[in-house]
Amino acid sequence: MTAPSWILTLDCADRPGIVAAVSGFLAVRGGFILDSQQYADLDAGRFFMRVEFNASREPFDTATLRREFAPLGEELGLRWAIADTSERPRVLIAVSKGSHCLNDLLHRWSTGSLGVEIAGVVSNHETLRGLTEWHGLPFELLPEGKEAQEAAILARVEAAGADYLVLARYMQILSPDLADRLAGRCVNIHHSFLPSFKGARPYHRAHERGVKLIGATAHFVTSDLDEGPIIEQAVERIDHRATVEDMIRIGRDIEAQVLARAVQWIGARRVFLNGARTIVFR
Repeated sequence: MTAPSWILTLDCADRPGIVAAVSGFLAVRGGFILDSQQYADLDAGRFFMRVEFNASREPFDTATLRREFAPLGEELGLRWAIADTSERPRVLIAVSKGSHCLNDLLHRWSTGSLGVEIAGVVSNHETLRGLTEWHGLPFELLPEGKEAQEAAILARVEAAGADYLVLARYMQILSPDLADRLAGRCVNIHHSFLPSFKGARPYHRAHERGVKLIGATAHFVTSDLDEGPIIEQAVERIDHRATVEDMIRIGRDIEAQVLARAVQWIGARRVFLNGARTIVFR
């Protein structure tokens, strides 16, 4: 069996001595650091740190760790969290009709490689009920009407104790109110043709323009449509031989991969919000 381990994440106004203070806190308690990453954003004057550790002596009690770390966190002005690595974040997935992102996430989850617990799936269509329930997860059809749909999503997030809402090709624009209520907790995926080819049939219009790169972006949702802090991106080069169907197929593959990586990194507590940007400790 793998020995228990914990993850400490923090960010704060940058100042000397933060790493030494954290390392010292762990050292006197018999903490053994397995992985440590830190970054100082000199422009913003903020410091970010992620430390994974286990116990070289008696195993830690998570509640005690948090209680004992709190005074140091207050002294240094930290925003911090300590979590047992067995405590996986819970996510609720929202979809419409496209199955590629959902199918990829469910497969990774079923094999234990996604790093999160999926609480269920909600959708504005019945199309993906069978796929969801085949994996043993609850599926909820959202009511008609934007206001009712968003109220149902919020209710499901709360009822499931979900830490994040993942939009796995949920083809609805969230209202500014819902985006604000889920700030830092809602992840979206979209093709890389924005803002050049907005709206319907983007691959057809990109093909007409002879684009040479296809890609995808995973980002946190904000009230500014598709402009939230970017978590992950990827591209693949194509040439004149690619048909519209080729482009759609390649685009779906990239979207699934990019979204999965973003969710995996969130599950491993590697993603930090930094204003309009993110810090991702890969």
